[in-house]
Amino acid sequence: MSGLRIVYLILVVAGIVMPFRYFIPWFQVNGLDLGLLLEAWHANGATSGIVWDLTVSAAALIVWMIAEVYQRKDYWVLLLCIPAIFCIGVSCGLPLYLFLRSRPVV
Repeated sequence: MSGLRIVYLILVVAGIVMPFRYFIPWFQVNGLDLGLLLEAWHANGATSGIVWDLTVSAAALIVWMIAEVYQRKDYWVLLLCIPAIFCIGVSCGLPLYLFLRSRPVV
């Protein structure tokens, strides 16, 4: 595995671990109340700004992934990165996509 793919893989792991370091304790205290989670995301202007920044980034990333996979017509498994974006975040979905996309061409 190339050095670049190792870096992507490390970023995938970091993109899973870092958000869940905060989400898991929050869910332990508040349960799976998604309404309360959305309320917490918009607790102030700073958090609302970050939420919208990540939402627009996620939308752009998803459009790019779909367009690239459709244009290349060769590696539909890359679309599995979309659930990673929705379930974990851009911090996991983007490096996962780059990791899978940078596979050796045979």
